[in-house]
Amino acid sequence: MDFYSIASGSSGNCIYVGTDRASVLIDAGISCKKITEALHGIDRSIRDLTGILVTHEHSDHIAGLGVLSRKAHIPVYATQATIRQILRYAPLGKVDEDLFHPIDADRPFFIGDMRIEAFHISHDAADPVAYRVESGNQAAAVATDMGCYNRYTLNHLRNLDVVLLEANHDENMLQAGPYPYPLKRRIMGEKGHLSNIACAMLLSQILHDHMKMAYLGHLSKTNNYADLAYATVMSELAMDPNCPYQEGDIPIHVASREHPMEQVRI
Repeated sequence: MDFYSIASGSSGNCIYVGTDRASVLIDAGISCKKITEALHGIDRSIRDLTGILVTHEHSDHIAGLGVLSRKAHIPVYATQATIRQILRYAPLGKVDEDLFHPIDADRPFFIGDMRIEAFHISHDAADPVAYRVESGNQAAAVATDMGCYNRYTLNHLRNLDVVLLEANHDENMLQAGPYPYPLKRRIMGEKGHLSNIACAMLLSQILHDHMKMAYLGHLSKTNNYADLAYATVMSELAMDPNCPYQEGDIPIHVASREHPMEQVRI
């Protein structure tokens, strides 16, 4: 199974997961042109895609969905409430409703040889989910846009080979930054976004000896930057008495907001 972060940030998100028999995007929040160019970089085409998994209806997760669906007629999977909101989003233009397939959290489904399970996350959207994708003995997950997590979240993030977790903001940058107070409260609230520290706390509970890669993703352009996110997470892991892992034990990288990362073969 291959994992390929095309873009992950507050201005656009798109992750590729593929096997020899199937390939999906998790979100399509950047332009169809950028997605096409990124897939060419790993010798893939939008015509090779067998599905698009949408986490929720916010524009940084669906901005490219309209053009992509019209060009390649790719099936789109999302919760029913999310589909309703997508179809009401005028900037997408006309989309074929027959391409949409409603899914339910905690009810696995298959695309080719990939077993896919959506699970609930806490965010201010209609019915947001994260995704866990398995093929054979391999597993990957993308979990962003969540203001908090709990034991349920952790259970869906166990025993992964690759994970992309949200490290959206530095708490001090957010509090001192230019956003209006109501927006700051939204971001820091239980239906907002995980901070760098919260990301570290979550990551410390799911790291294990056989994890091949962990990404810090969905960084805010205004309230975070890559070096700070990485340094904060590594510092928190080092100070956690219950976390046996130190820097270098498991590869941890910050997913780029704008550029594809190196493809990971699981």
